[in-house]
This record gives sequence, C-alpha cells and structure tokens, in this order.
Amino acid sequence: MSDLLPRNAQFAIPDDPESSTYRYILVAAKRARQLQNGSRSFLPTTSRKPTVTSMEEVRRGLVKYEDPTRDAALADIQAQKDAKK
Repeated sequence: MSDLLPRNAQFAIPDDPESSTYRYILVAAKRARQLQNGSRSFLPTTSRKPTVTSMEEVRRGLVKYEDPTRDAALADIQAQKDAKK
C-alpha cells in the first residue's frame, strides 16, 4: 500500500523532532516568496512552481533559518546545565 503513495515534496514533511510542521510550512512559504521575487533555486528543477521547489529545498535542509524562541530555550537549558557543574 505504501508503494502507491507519491514520493514528492508535497508529501514529505520532515519528521525531525526539533522542527515542526508549522515551522516547515512557514519557512517554505517565505522561500517560495523569495523564488517568486527572482531568487535562484538551490536545486536544479524542472518545476515552474516556486512552492514545490521551496518545499523540496526546505525538506533537504538547503534553506537556513533562525528560530529566536527555540534558540533562547536552548540557551536557557545550556545555562542550567553549566550552573549544575
């Protein structure tokens, strides 16, 4: 049954516990907007749709982004670990 499912960017949301589906969608949408405004793709692609291209770029980890909330939480955890030492 799983062999019948399409294997493309639209159905391949990362399962990384550090990321979320919501974050994936936001990053892909912002990247799609960049592609629409003339940015070059990180991948050679035959698709003319910037949304499909951006989703594949994000899924492969080619698009870098910052998450201030997550970074602050990780810094707090690290500070607590350092304080215990």
